[in-house]
Amino acid sequence: MNLNSSRARIEERELLYNQSSYVSSPIKETSSVIEGSFYQEKPVTVREVLTRRINKSLCFCLVIAIVVTFISYYIAMNYEAKLNSLDNEIVRLNTENQDLQSELDRYKSFNNVDNKIGEFNLLQKADKVIEVTALNAASKEVEDTVRTASNNFDWAIGY
Repeated sequence: MNLNSSRARIEERELLYNQSSYVSSPIKETSSVIEGSFYQEKPVTVREVLTRRINKSLCFCLVIAIVVTFISYYIAMNYEAKLNSLDNEIVRLNTENQDLQSELDRYKSFNNVDNKIGEFNLLQKADKVIEVTALNAASKEVEDTVRTASNNFDWAIGY
């Protein structure tokens, strides 16, 4: 800025010396004092503006896709955690059911044995009571009734 104002003053002196005016001799435009290759701003083309808009919109879509992916991953992990807890509960209930089933089978077995014993009267009171004295040498014969269980005895499964 100093250089341009000093150049204008020099030209003013020359004009005063020559007795002429600015109108007849305007200030000459000369090349700049500082020379070199500097970055000059290019005019923005329509193609560059269009490319920038497309890039911005694609970046926005990418951010939205990333956010949706994180949210869906979070939801999927929550569902997986719930399924794991339900699976553990199912395994526990199945184990408890097996224990209860084996206990039920044991009780059924006892019930079957009790029913068969009641059916064949294997455990009943004696019909006659024999009194034996120590002095009685004569032995009385007692009728021996042999009862056997049938071959078709149904045992409980597993016992």
